[in-house]
Amino acid sequence: MEKQKLENQNQPGKGEVTARLGLSSTLTEKGSPEILSDEQKAADVLRTIARDPDMKDFVMRTPWLYRILYSAAKRYVAGEQGSEAVRAAVRLRELGYRQSLEFIGENTADAEECRRATDEFLALIKESSQQGLSADICFDLSHIGLLFDEKLALENAEELARCAKEHGQYVMTSMEESAKTSAIYRVYEQLASRMHNIGITVQSHLHRTIDDLPRLLALPGKIRLVKGAFKEAPEVALPRSAKLRERYLSLAEQIVRAGHPLSIATHDDQIVKAVLERGYLGDAYVELEMLFGVREEAARALLEGGIPIRLYVTYGTEWYLYLCHRLAEHPPNLYRALADMLEPGRAGVEMYG
Repeated sequence: MEKQKLENQNQPGKGEVTARLGLSSTLTEKGSPEILSDEQKAADVLRTIARDPDMKDFVMRTPWLYRILYSAAKRYVAGEQGSEAVRAAVRLRELGYRQSLEFIGENTADAEECRRATDEFLALIKESSQQGLSADICFDLSHIGLLFDEKLALENAEELARCAKEHGQYVMTSMEESAKTSAIYRVYEQLASRMHNIGITVQSHLHRTIDDLPRLLALPGKIRLVKGAFKEAPEVALPRSAKLRERYLSLAEQIVRAGHPLSIATHDDQIVKAVLERGYLGDAYVELEMLFGVREEAARALLEGGIPIRLYVTYGTEWYLYLCHRLAEHPPNLYRALADMLEPGRAGVEMYG
């Protein structure tokens, strides 16, 4: 108990960290202003484009377009090879950040492709260990068989978790569209009941999450709390709004009060400010997580203020969907994307130094 008090005393003052971020000292009742209608429309268009298989196929098959868009994606993706992501993670560790790593991909519908993806994750786990990393290895269950065969996905995920345990790594199950949520939870619950090095991503925008949370808290795995990147129907999920922010904070409070491992995964200034003011990040089992390439100036400020920061680093050739989602989350990032296309070397790990 005394040790915990001392750790809390060593945490920076709330005003000091919020000042570094340029945040006001109090959270208004309504939160920040709603997103402008034109930006919301742009976000909806980007999410629609992200899910258009013909558009993706055209990009992947058109060399000049692939090259230009990949220049923009490089801000958010460490590279196309696992070695590039591990190098980035090693450098981030040197700078003081925790790391999550993911080989991006989803909706694999062929057993052979599922095996290749699983083998890639196994190689990632081993290389991370060889480089002395203690990373969260993240994966979509649909990348390793969920759509093809739920039992196969369970077997592959368990293979990853066992390999990670042998090599001192942790694995995190990512969340996908709401149509897959029940299946993802079924697989996760089976794994987490017998493996203690696997966690789950939870989307706060889904209405069902309010009822799902208690059963997830009964399992030992870390919860990575996100808003949710997928476009869903109103009867399924809340849109980006002050109401969603309130729900996110309510869920975070329940997890913290339960003493459960939690990764607060957000770039929302209002949420960051609130969790700082409430002292959540003073608990040893709570951390703040941000995506690589997003709000790097905020990540630096928080790290300098003594806040534990985890950065989510991705790699692979399936970067198209990931890029569209990053732009949809904050449409003004389109300006950055255009600049990155002209100056491909602008982005990289040194953004965080």
